[in-house]
Formats: sequence, C-alpha cells, structure tokens
Amino acid sequence: MAATTSGDTTTASGSCEVPQPRPDVWRALAVLEPYCAVCDVSYVLGESGRGPDIGTTFVCAPGRLDGAEPAVGAPRGEIVAWEPEQLVGTRLELTPETWTTRIELTDTAAGGTRVGITITHEPTGGSRVVRRLQRGAMRRLVQRTVDAELSKVPAHVARLADRG
Repeated sequence: MAATTSGDTTTASGSCEVPQPRPDVWRALAVLEPYCAVCDVSYVLGESGRGPDIGTTFVCAPGRLDGAEPAVGAPRGEIVAWEPEQLVGTRLELTPETWTTRIELTDTAAGGTRVGITITHEPTGGSRVVRRLQRGAMRRLVQRTVDAELSKVPAHVARLADRG
C-alpha cells in the first residue's frame, strides 16, 4: 500500500508473513526489552508497577545504555493500544512531530503469522507552507520506514529463537 496524506498527517502500511506462530512473534515484536540488538535501540519503561499495557510510558535511545540514563531529550513514547498476541500500538513524541506505530498479528492458514504494520506521522509544529512543500518527501519517508520495519521482522523472530 502506498503512503497517503490527509491534511498534514501521513500514513503508510505494509505486511509480511513469517512461519512462526503468533505467540512467538508477539514476544519478538511487542515485548520491549532493555536493548534491541536488531534495531540498536535501548528502552527504559516508565514505572507502572505492572507489565506493559495501555498507558505504559517508555524512553528510547539509540545504542546500548548499559544502565545509564537516556540523554535529555531522548524520544518519549506511550503504549496506546495493547491486545496481547494481537495488537500493540505506540505513540512516540519527537520535536516537532509524533509517530504512531500499530503492529497487528493474525494467524496464517499455514500456522504462521501475518504481521501488519501501520505508521502515521503527524507534525506538531512548523509552518503549514513548509509541511505542504515536504508532503511528497514525507510520504516516501513514512513508507520507507514501514518497509524497513517489516524487513527486520525475521531478524526479531530469529533473535527470540536464539534466546530460547
């Protein structure tokens, strides 16, 4: 599916299939670990006193933190949708934009999993004229981001299998 723009909001979607069952793919994609080697990103979950769910906050930072605090200004996010083994949605606040990611998992007839990813970009500041001029480039960027995330799905699942 090609990226679309509505007003200033740009959305792109895509999907892929992997042979692993949905519970395994869920653990590989939706459960935030302190460090993701596939993405080279560290996550610090907010103090919620429970496991991830709607409203859980997190900070993500490039590279491995190894116990260090994320840098001031590191992107902050929140889980906005959470249906175990089916759906996770996150919203990441950057300056001056918001990125929302939705990952949906469904079973395939062969016993594997179809992974659908939808990413939405919404500017939160800046000039409307500049945003209008950048609309085509933003559609391409959001679609490339979806494609890049889909290309990492097999590596995420393989890494889960390696951890046992």
